[in-house]
Amino acid sequence: MKASHFRSSGMCCKLYSQPKQEVEAYHMPRFQPLDQSLCYNSSSWGSNLSIEDSHEQYCTLESSLANGNLALYNSLSTISFSSNGSPMSQQESQSYPPDIGNSPENAYSSPVSGSCITDDVNNFRHRLRELETVMLGPDADFIGNIESACQNGICIKSPEMDGWGKILAAISRGDLSQVLIACAKAVSDNDQLMAQWLMDELRRMVSVSGEPIQRLGAYMLEGLVARLASSGSSIYKALKCKEPESAELLSYMHILYEVCPYFKFGYMSANGAIAEAMKDENRVHIIDFQISQGSQWVTLIQAFATRPGGPPHIRITGIDDSTSAYARGGGLDIVGKRLSRLAESFKVPFEFHGAAMSGCEVQVENLGVQPGEALAVNFAFMLHHMPDESVSTQNQRDQLLRMVKGLSPKVVTLVEQESNTNTAAFFPRFLETLNYYSAMFESIDVTLPREHRERINVEQHCLARDVVNIIACEGTERVERHELLGKWKCRFTMAGFTPYPLSSLVNATIKSLLENYFDKYRLEERDGALYLGWMNRDLVASCAWK
Repeated sequence: MKASHFRSSGMCCKLYSQPKQEVEAYHMPRFQPLDQSLCYNSSSWGSNLSIEDSHEQYCTLESSLANGNLALYNSLSTISFSSNGSPMSQQESQSYPPDIGNSPENAYSSPVSGSCITDDVNNFRHRLRELETVMLGPDADFIGNIESACQNGICIKSPEMDGWGKILAAISRGDLSQVLIACAKAVSDNDQLMAQWLMDELRRMVSVSGEPIQRLGAYMLEGLVARLASSGSSIYKALKCKEPESAELLSYMHILYEVCPYFKFGYMSANGAIAEAMKDENRVHIIDFQISQGSQWVTLIQAFATRPGGPPHIRITGIDDSTSAYARGGGLDIVGKRLSRLAESFKVPFEFHGAAMSGCEVQVENLGVQPGEALAVNFAFMLHHMPDESVSTQNQRDQLLRMVKGLSPKVVTLVEQESNTNTAAFFPRFLETLNYYSAMFESIDVTLPREHRERINVEQHCLARDVVNIIACEGTERVERHELLGKWKCRFTMAGFTPYPLSSLVNATIKSLLENYFDKYRLEERDGALYLGWMNRDLVASCAWK
């Protein structure tokens, strides 16, 4: 009864209202099984051959390796950006005529039509024969044997020939996903010659201004190039993407937040669980382990202001990292002042405490927990950055959960991307990333027009570097380590938490908000958690614990 009275008073409506204020998005995979025929035997392709004689450097994020490994490419070019934000090398901008097929809008020389393969069959065969000669020797006639056998109705059983034929077929029909998978398999097998050749083919197929798979493919190719060109801790440090100004980055995050309901959904579901748990409390302390802009708490403060009997005293402790500080253009005091002004305008007693450190550095004394307060802890798109037992024996991921459990919080909220990239080996991790971000890029495509001038910037600065990190990096340098909700449940259970049921009214409210978006979005309640997805792919999961 109290809960329903609490909602009917208008708090629920306020909780999910959307004020026109600055909002944030956290920087953000199961794929169709790889065609087994693409899993060729790399031993026959001379995986140890040198690849010094190759084509120009591919780069979307201004990669530059301090250790000089990019000497693998003969024609180094610096990427600049056209007026619409598309990456374009100096070499490309000087060598191509200003026709529509090679305009700056088409940054990777991909024809506007999306066709990426030469129309001249004889020229294509000639290129293949050149490759055949390099890989198999001057006396080999591999392509000729395939053609002759096919003409005579002979079924070739050689796995090498069959795998090679399937790869050629994928290239000829412009199947970008399968060519990306084949290239990743070659990288995984350390088949550098095959990987380099497929990268050359992929450069003709990807485009940051094309179809969703072409745009995602551009950034996945960047990751493959970075992985092949270097190793270990130097990879991600070598990706010297020109950072936008703080105001620009905030603008890109705002656009992503508005066009993709995943992030908004996560914050709303967490706020709903906190509001439900704190409906009868007079002093509320919220610890946010990824405060960023602090925008998540705007609607919650407004909702508490309408609570029957008056609002509680609210204290927010915001944990920060350098990325959030950069996006804000300053320290945590900016967040504190913004939220304090908001609370004052709604006559809500409010305090803000900032802790400028990463989650790995937080100790109990940094949190300022006081007796007599009802404690809520918020983990929204944050825990996947914490190293676990696969990275360090310290296992800071589980260590943090145990520390929080020791604080006896009334509710703990978890919002994470529903993806499995933490402990997976490189190749299955690549497949998962391709599947996950394909769905995300497709969803962006239906809400943000392809010709939108800021779309490339949004995808590059808010999504691409995450993709590259997942593909190119290992060890401590790989900071994007997502887990499925089932794994998170195990971690919370082992730390001593029990599930906190989500409000059915909160779920219904979020479902109604989804009606404002494309009908391919779906929301499902399952096993005490909420899942938001695109078509048949879960993208974000949310749940609560106590």
